[in-house]
Amino acid sequence: MRVLTKTGPSRGRWLLWAKYSASSVVATVVSQLAFALCYWFGTAAIVATVVAWFAGAVPNYVLNRRYTWGRSGQKLPYTIIVIGSAVTAAVVTSVTDHLVQPIESHAVKTLLVTGSYLATYAVLFIVKFVLFDRLVFAKPAPPAADPVEARTPVAT
Repeated sequence: MRVLTKTGPSRGRWLLWAKYSASSVVATVVSQLAFALCYWFGTAAIVATVVAWFAGAVPNYVLNRRYTWGRSGQKLPYTIIVIGSAVTAAVVTSVTDHLVQPIESHAVKTLLVTGSYLATYAVLFIVKFVLFDRLVFAKPAPPAADPVEARTPVAT
């Protein structure tokens, strides 16, 4: 008789990944729209990044906390992760903005710089999932049994 062994992520992990992905799509749409509009109307890339980050961070945290993981997370690790992401995006978009300055078309510049913003978060997508899952929204460890109580014989 052949024994089937379970390989790969469980159904619960796939569901968690799907919820995280859906939450990220909502935050990304809000953030991308904010970035594109700011940049299109002449806001500096770094300012557009900060505005877009704020616009996407709020729904991202609320959805991840309530919908994806279903529990409150640790705020300091979350803050460090999302600020690190924002700084990375600010650096990438600022460098891209500098590189596209010779291009005449404002629409092409907007597409390229907005694309670099999206690409940054696409790369960070998996990294942030792992960090959120392991650090921010990790399930608390079950309380350990008292070793003294476990060794103490009970009279019967």
